[in-house]
Amino acid sequence: MPAKPFLATFSDSLPKRPPIWLMRQAGRYLAEYRAIRAKASSFLDFCYTPELAIEATLQPIQRFGFDAAIIFSDILVIPDALGQGVRFVEGEGPRLDALEDRAAIEALAGTLDLDKLEPVYAALRGVKATLPPETTLIGFCGAPWTLATYMIGGRGTPDQAPARAFAYRDREGFSLLIDRLVEACILHLVRQIEAGAEAVQIFDSWAGTLPEAEFLVWSQQPIARIIRGVKAQFPTVPIIAFPRGIAGGFSGFIRETGADAISLDTAARLSEARASIPANVVTQGNLDPLVLIAGGAALDLAIDRILESTRGTRHIFNLGHGILPQTPIAHVERLIERVRG
Repeated sequence: MPAKPFLATFSDSLPKRPPIWLMRQAGRYLAEYRAIRAKASSFLDFCYTPELAIEATLQPIQRFGFDAAIIFSDILVIPDALGQGVRFVEGEGPRLDALEDRAAIEALAGTLDLDKLEPVYAALRGVKATLPPETTLIGFCGAPWTLATYMIGGRGTPDQAPARAFAYRDREGFSLLIDRLVEACILHLVRQIEAGAEAVQIFDSWAGTLPEAEFLVWSQQPIARIIRGVKAQFPTVPIIAFPRGIAGGFSGFIRETGADAISLDTAARLSEARASIPANVVTQGNLDPLVLIAGGAALDLAIDRILESTRGTRHIFNLGHGILPQTPIAHVERLIERVRG
């Protein structure tokens, strides 16, 4: 079987080149994605229709030959499977029936509705059966803090003030929600691995909104618990953590969580982060999605800077956040050519 460059990054021997995949690589910048998205009545229906999720996951692999495919789904399938009302408004994003008090948190289901999530696992099995043998399949979940921000706020807000205020007002009630989400995330990731995921990523997209003390309690510690829970059943499966927006403390985060890799956002100083963490830990990121839109000399320079600062280290080439819908296909092709050249 051909070697898998993505998984080789976590092995004893480094691959000859950094593997590459892009967050949100299955998305609206692809005409073929827009065509199949029109077949589903809603975004959640799209996620819960295995044949569509399989096709969306495979499209960027077929077009670009990325080293990893991430299953097409959404972090909000977890609150949906805990019984909270979740819907997506076209052009506006997710809307949830906000959890306004502790009683609403206590009314959530005690565990995930795995029947509701079975289409996600079916899609993973379908993708795994179709992927080129050299391509790694990635599963994922949202981290408890990020999930809680949507569940309490009812939508995304710039500073996630509703969840932050709730946690200050009712620490015990907020802990109940985080605990329930930790267990849900462990179960969801384990089921994804059982269905064929060879690595998993935990997205804490709103970690950077928390002050340091609150970050340790609501972001870092829950992620550590999830990683311990997954590793107890699958000790060799790589786990990537993405605490987006944290300004530093990468070595402490790695030490306390046990993550095999840390994904870095656009603002992170990659060379400093790389120098501060153990050599056996993988970094991922942090190309600016906007420079991928700009292209030209700016893109070439940004790519070369990342390649130079990570040369001889364990690094997965990726963006600092998801690829944007207006990204030109030719710029993605240029990115891949330059990374692999």
